[in-house]
Amino acid sequence: MTSTTSPFLLTALLSGLLSACTPLGDGNGVVTRAGQNSPPGAAPGSCWGKHVTPAIIETVTHQVMLQPAEVLADGIVIQPAMFKTETRQDIVRPRREIWFESPCPEDLTPEFIASVQRALTARDLYRGPINGDMDRMTRAAIRRYQESQGLDSNLLSLAAARKLGLVAIES
Repeated sequence: MTSTTSPFLLTALLSGLLSACTPLGDGNGVVTRAGQNSPPGAAPGSCWGKHVTPAIIETVTHQVMLQPAEVLADGIVIQPAMFKTETRQDIVRPRREIWFESPCPEDLTPEFIASVQRALTARDLYRGPINGDMDRMTRAAIRRYQESQGLDSNLLSLAAARKLGLVAIES
């Protein structure tokens, strides 16, 4: 006895598996060095992350009367009103790019990441293992910590690392 599997079922299954492999992120998961893709005036050797908030565009459709109806005094409609449909798009919220200084990739050692995990555990934001891996759970905890500071990114900002007591504050 042979069994057949629907190609639709296989497609759905593969799609689900592939989506599970994608890292948690906001499409902004890259840290770059100053001079490559960084904000103007960035200090040489500094590293930067960018959070992009997409624009929200609303499509509005409404009817515009071109000609009113012609109606006799007794209520008989001689000619109905004529309307035209107009559609327009309004930008509800414009696209925004927020640049923030970030620890450079070579500074994100397993020891440093383990310190980040411990600091986030102490603030009840991280419940995973202290393993020194910048994994999905660590990035989600970083995002939760930074949201209260106005940065909705899973990349660790230098300001957040300083606030966590992990990076010395420059004087």
